[in-house]
Amino acid sequence: MQAEPKAASPLKRWLLQGYHKEPEGPYEAESGQGHHHQSSWFKVMCLTGVDYFSTLGYQPGIAALAAGALSPMATLILILLTLFGALPIYRRVAIESPHGEGSISMLEKLLPWWQGKLFVLMLLGFVATDFVITITLSAADATAHLIENPFLSGALEGKSVIVTLGLVALLGAVFLKGFGEAVGIAVVLVVVYLTLNAIVVFEGLMRISSNPALFGNWRDTLAHSHGGNPLLLLGVALLVFPKLALGLSGFETGVAVMPLVKGKQSDTQTNLAGRISNTHRLLTTAAVIMSVFLLTSSLITTLLIPAHEFADATATTPAGKANGRALAYLAHEFFGDKFGTLYDASTILILWFAGASAMAGLLNIVPRYLPRYGMAPEWTKAARPLVLVFIGIAFAITIIFKADVNAQGGAYATGVLVLMTSAAVAVTISAKKRGAKKSVWAFGTIALIFAYTTAANVIERPDGIRIASMFIGTIVLLSIISRVWRTLELRVDRIDLDMLALNFIREAVDKGQHRICLVPNHPEEQDTVEYARQTREARRDHKLDVDECILFVEVNVPDASEFSGVVKVSGVQVGEYQVLRVTGTAIPNAIAALALRIRDLTGERPHLYFSWGEQHPGLFLIKYLFSGRGDIAPLTREILRRVEPDPDRRPTVHAA
Repeated sequence: MQAEPKAASPLKRWLLQGYHKEPEGPYEAESGQGHHHQSSWFKVMCLTGVDYFSTLGYQPGIAALAAGALSPMATLILILLTLFGALPIYRRVAIESPHGEGSISMLEKLLPWWQGKLFVLMLLGFVATDFVITITLSAADATAHLIENPFLSGALEGKSVIVTLGLVALLGAVFLKGFGEAVGIAVVLVVVYLTLNAIVVFEGLMRISSNPALFGNWRDTLAHSHGGNPLLLLGVALLVFPKLALGLSGFETGVAVMPLVKGKQSDTQTNLAGRISNTHRLLTTAAVIMSVFLLTSSLITTLLIPAHEFADATATTPAGKANGRALAYLAHEFFGDKFGTLYDASTILILWFAGASAMAGLLNIVPRYLPRYGMAPEWTKAARPLVLVFIGIAFAITIIFKADVNAQGGAYATGVLVLMTSAAVAVTISAKKRGAKKSVWAFGTIALIFAYTTAANVIERPDGIRIASMFIGTIVLLSIISRVWRTLELRVDRIDLDMLALNFIREAVDKGQHRICLVPNHPEEQDTVEYARQTREARRDHKLDVDECILFVEVNVPDASEFSGVVKVSGVQVGEYQVLRVTGTAIPNAIAALALRIRDLTGERPHLYFSWGEQHPGLFLIKYLFSGRGDIAPLTREILRRVEPDPDRRPTVHAA
């Protein structure tokens, strides 16, 4: 239908290399057209674990700084929320979205029309916050491990921003070149990293067990805090645990990579029970492993590291040696600098790879939604332009936060918690639609807990919501501009005509008519009286001969918020009148697509006969943007002009 595009420049060809109609990555179409190399659930768990498990690099230090001696208690609350809140929610999400769509897609389906699109845009703002901050925070913490390493501290002291920018730039360079199979690399990184952490944690527990005074001192500290009242201590722990929400990351990624999980041979596209079961194993195993490490690492870092070593940097004093790297601090203290350097290297690699995981997530999620909504240019389906955009944003955030791990923790936690709250809400709504009353109460309670945690985190650390608001505002503004800019595109994936519709078109040609007459009609009663009246008016207004065959075209727009889709055309015989009933996303675009399709099928240029609208052009434009309707004649003509630049091949538009 469209003219041949102009030859692209070498730079443009390089930027758009690998462009596909559907985004590559772990997501797949429900039709089963997505084909991905699948691995065992354990290997895929390692792929998600580079994000989830890598938080051990900074989580214990953040917990100690936020909760002090109460860190183990606050961490225990976080673990309970993980095992009895996040895990059941995402096990249900896996059932509802076995193709890797995740909770955002669930909400998109549950909330149709424009309110659903707006809600998805807001969630995408938090997704961007979560993933971009994952890139910058992971790079910043990797930098902290580099700078604090005794073999490198002299050369890198005071250069945290420069080193972090270098790591982010390296990540971007890898993705610009092309990121290959990551599962194998992830397995090695995760196994080595968890093994080293297990060694450090085991040694820490042995030292505590051999020196009971350490535990006694911690207990005395708790006793002197808040009068030693257990209920009061629990209340304080409940208040501070939202600051530890970084330990909840990874669940959304866990369901996003479901297409990579090998299921059973009996699995089909409509019954993926094996894949779902193995994903449940993935989620549960990852949550249990992380819970054990979170609790034990919190305990040993709180009891074995002096409190001042967790301190943030000030204008006059440097950050404590355990700031952002508590377990690395213990690795050096326990086993010396050689083992400590090995631990640092493992941590740096998995943190950097966590940034790669986040970048891969962004490159999947943005093309999955915004271009489909018409709220981003088509080039956003290509990876390289998006990589440049996200790396630029990551540079800005790194400079603004001065590569400070703790300063970025609030923004990261906000993104994680909002996504988890939205997932809990989606699962609750789904349970209500299924009529599962017990599940509604259970998931609804979890949703309220996540909502409290999110609100507490936002109040305590408002930087996160500010950054998320910036992302949301930018996404919404650019989405509106893009939707307006692209609204006169054809916006059609394909056209399906049923047999009767094809027969109507064939009859019009076989009768030897010198033109195929298409008369768009706004349906009312859809009876012979209406079509007789419309026939008389069309012949009178457009001077059509009595023997010329008229095909009425009636377009139904079920959801005008959809940007493009499949146009379905059904032929209907009403008495002696032939009607083509069309379903599309916008009336002018559907009519233009139908006319072009008829031209391609018959080799004849159809003629379209319209009546002028009577409302103000501005009102027509607004109506068109939000409802897919408007002043149909000029809009259809402009769409045809843009799609088919050759006037001799373009369907003709008449208005009277």
